[in-house]
Amino acid sequence: MKIQKLLKILTFATSAIALTTTSLWIGKQAYSWLPPQAAAESLLVDDLISFLVTLGAFIFLGVTGTLMYSIIFHRAKKGEIIDGPPIEGNITLEVVWTAIPIMLVLWIAGYSYQIYEQMGIQGPNEHVHFRMPMGIESAYAAPKEDTGTRGHGDTENLSKTLSASNLEPVEKIDVLAKQWAWVFHYPEKNVTSSELHLPANKRVRLALQSEDVLHGLYVPAFRLKQDIVPNQTIDFEFNPIRLGKYQLTDSQYSGTYFATMQADVVVESPEDYHQWLTKAATRKLSPAKNQAASEYAQADGWTTVAPAEPPLVNYPG
Repeated sequence: MKIQKLLKILTFATSAIALTTTSLWIGKQAYSWLPPQAAAESLLVDDLISFLVTLGAFIFLGVTGTLMYSIIFHRAKKGEIIDGPPIEGNITLEVVWTAIPIMLVLWIAGYSYQIYEQMGIQGPNEHVHFRMPMGIESAYAAPKEDTGTRGHGDTENLSKTLSASNLEPVEKIDVLAKQWAWVFHYPEKNVTSSELHLPANKRVRLALQSEDVLHGLYVPAFRLKQDIVPNQTIDFEFNPIRLGKYQLTDSQYSGTYFATMQADVVVESPEDYHQWLTKAATRKLSPAKNQAASEYAQADGWTTVAPAEPPLVNYPG
């Protein structure tokens, strides 16, 4: 009996170790499922996602493994039709399976709020500010061709270390969302563009405005999203850290052509950024390319909301 009991304990311990190890491995794989970490805030968000994937894998594999064990080793014998033992209740079991989910929910809520605090979101919901993430002692920049595997929230494949003390607000950019186009204005050089250019490793502040309806600025590579409310100006701060070209899209349904409301986001070195600004300032204003307007012009007998006129920009992208 003692040997059988010891074997059961060893089996349980081995299974628990294997389950924990496998769950941790799956959680680490979650980093490779996500877009590049192009903003300092993405490091914190990816850690949270990896944690949730690890926890979810542990629960899923634990429950599935228990069910499979029960089916294989505790199934009725062939031809056996008698009922099982009449178990009417187990207070201890009920307390355990009620307490564990409650503790897990509180754990997830506490960790999520910690990430929320580290990102420094302040103000009411309609005026959200993303500050320099607390606890990030250094950020990293890498060329866009670097597509190595990321992991553990530590951007170990990125090449250039930047002190967080240098991440001060240096660029103010006005962002106008309208049906169906993005317009970016750079007050420093009075440049207007349909493509968002950002200096790497520098804080930027976007002044978000909507000309008509509710829009949403969303850049998956930054892990940041902000609703843009009509008749309000919302300051939105973040820290791009990885060189490359990314995609900005409207996260809110804003009408017929909302799927065409996209724009490129170019993160470049401060030198290249200011060189681009200077060059764009020398160009005359011209209509930007606008997919919504082009499709609307080709529509035959389709009654819908007419897109706004293509914006005049110095740099159409």
